[in-house]
Amino acid sequence: MRNKLIFIFSIIVGISSNAQELELLSKQAAVSEVLQNNFGIVIAKNNVAVAENNKGILNSGFLPSLTGNAGASYNVEDQVVTFQDGSTNTVNGAETERYNASLNLNYTLFDGLGRWYDYKRLKELYNLSELQARETIETTLLQLFSVYFEVARLTENEEVLKQTYGNTKDRLTRAQYAFEYGQSNKLDVLNAEVDLANDSISLMVGRQQLQNAKRDLTVVLNTELNRNFIVDTTVNFIGDLKVQDFVNKADTNNIRLLQAEKNTFISSYNLKANRSVFLPTVGLTGSYGWNEGFFPSTGFLASNNTTGLSAGVSLSWDLFDGGRGITTVKNAKIQLESQEIILEQIKVEVKRDIANAYGSYQNRLRIFELLEQNVNTATNNYERSLERFKLGQITSVELRQAQINLLNAQTNKNLAKYEAKLSELELLQLTGQLLNVAF
Repeated sequence: MRNKLIFIFSIIVGISSNAQELELLSKQAAVSEVLQNNFGIVIAKNNVAVAENNKGILNSGFLPSLTGNAGASYNVEDQVVTFQDGSTNTVNGAETERYNASLNLNYTLFDGLGRWYDYKRLKELYNLSELQARETIETTLLQLFSVYFEVARLTENEEVLKQTYGNTKDRLTRAQYAFEYGQSNKLDVLNAEVDLANDSISLMVGRQQLQNAKRDLTVVLNTELNRNFIVDTTVNFIGDLKVQDFVNKADTNNIRLLQAEKNTFISSYNLKANRSVFLPTVGLTGSYGWNEGFFPSTGFLASNNTTGLSAGVSLSWDLFDGGRGITTVKNAKIQLESQEIILEQIKVEVKRDIANAYGSYQNRLRIFELLEQNVNTATNNYERSLERFKLGQITSVELRQAQINLLNAQTNKNLAKYEAKLSELELLQLTGQLLNVAF
């Protein structure tokens, strides 16, 4: 019965023989996939493309407009014409035909600099869309690594649980032999069997959590849901000196600050464009036309055909529009003032966020270092306890407690490692350096 129980546990927690054949999804590969496939990033890139079209010369208003017109008319009328000498002429079914075609050119020479500032505003909107796309990419990368590190943590936890299970299985084997040779009682065997059952359950739960986390990662990557892979569990920190340098340069790289500055520029150009309402508009017109007509006998002309060029210059000055222009300018000025206030507010908030993130990063890094030392201590304690257990100096309960302490130390260290790395990435995002470092 005991051998059958061990066999069942071995089947449940057995290691797949083809594990080495699984695809290694490196951090760089995951970043490449998410940049190419993630829905939010694709939409952000499309928004940038729209903004790029809007800032082009074709949408600037600086180019002339050229239109073509053509028309034809045909009339059939009964006409009675009375001439100056009193004579009359009556024509029934008098036919009149008219044809025309023209090319018309319109060009605004000067509109009070409105279109110039609109053009600059569209350029800033394009720059803003790039910053918004960058923010989307940074947010998505943080989401990616949050899930990626969870997969890595659960992967390492699985190895710890396997090791714990293996140690408990060895303990059960020793207890069985000791019981068979009369060196221990049945209680040691029963305790080992219970512990082995608990360890196998923990391992099964850990594996299920790992599979769920992998599916979460495939959703972020927008790839096949049941894709099977392993991840890179190595973590390298960039160092405090480099982080401090990034923090000192955060004012010029933080994405929120850059967006707020662009919004301030946009509001400024919007105000200047609205002020153009106080200046005149000068336009140039030109056309080339053809007209031809065929008239009934009641007219002076039997037919008429004209072709020619025409050109002109126009000036329009809206001296008073009922106050709408003045109101628009006042509101634009208020909007600019509000945007400047928002910029100052964001500067204060960013400084606070960076200070908090830097403090959290240093704290988590220190916790990770302490937990690494704790793992060494727990490992030494378990090895010593195992030797004493073999010599009969401690009970299986005491050995189990040392084993649990080691398990907790290892899993806590894994959690602290990835929390510290994620804190580092969050700090890099706030300092505007997330896309400038190697993952």
